[in-house]
Amino acid sequence: MATLQSLADLNRANTQTSSENEAPVHVQKLDAQGRAYATGKRKDAVARVWIKPGNGTVVINNRPIETYFARPVLRMILRQPLEIAGRVDQYDITVTVAGGGLSGQAGAVRHGLSKALTYYEPELRGPLKREGFLTRDSRTVERKKYGRKKARRSFQFSKR
Repeated sequence: MATLQSLADLNRANTQTSSENEAPVHVQKLDAQGRAYATGKRKDAVARVWIKPGNGTVVINNRPIETYFARPVLRMILRQPLEIAGRVDQYDITVTVAGGGLSGQAGAVRHGLSKALTYYEPELRGPLKREGFLTRDSRTVERKKYGRKKARRSFQFSKR
């Protein structure tokens, strides 16, 4: 690091560091086929999500969304990022998801879809981040401890 000799040198050094500390500019990230890819996680579920412009078809593990997520609540969870962004029928979505249960998988798909939308359209990052869709929900099942019946449940106490 250079030593500063005058106030002018200090001013120049401050302007250089302030330009280095600016917020990162997010750019579009697409693969060779023009798709955006992202990975989403929730509990033990991991979802790999690809989006490309289309008419709104959603395929999960080579099955339509209506057969894979039969409960309407799970489909609603999955559509939340698209509704916030106002892009409900503009993208074809292909997902492979594994691990966990259906609820965790729906959360993982929502997380991956939100990330993929920000890769395709970086200006959507603000609204999706405000809703909390870009934050990975890190809550997982606590492990079982020895000397206990479950993670925290103890065996029933008996005086005799």
